[in-house]
Amino acid sequence: MLVRRPIDEVFNAFVDPAVTTRFWFTGSSGKLEPGATVTWKWEMYGVSADVHVKVIEPPSRILIEWDEPSTTVEWRFTAHGTDTTLVQISNAGFQGTEEEVVGMALDSMGGFSLVLAAIKAWMEHGIALNLVADRDPGHHVSH
Repeated sequence: MLVRRPIDEVFNAFVDPAVTTRFWFTGSSGKLEPGATVTWKWEMYGVSADVHVKVIEPPSRILIEWDEPSTTVEWRFTAHGTDTTLVQISNAGFQGTEEEVVGMALDSMGGFSLVLAAIKAWMEHGIALNLVADRDPGHHVSH
């Protein structure tokens, strides 16, 4: 997905939870830093994930491992001119039967597609689309 913002800003949006919570998860125990383990929360669903930071290469690459299921996620950032960034996300390491792996991969692709659309709307227009929260309102936990 192309995001019409400078590469440093787009990279930072995935590293700094003060920005990321505007378009993806609702809480984090800290910034992404090499070797850190942080917890991301999606409070509307009552779930969280422990995120183990494997690689941070500003402003071009982030590699994490997270649980449930244990997979790796890699973000690659490529500048397209001075004010546009291509963001590519891959999620690998799914385990199970062929049918289970396909299901997990499709779910991941759908989820990360929403994240990319949400960051684009937030960073280009300042609009919080609430795509992640609105994806499955039937699974929201009551507060």
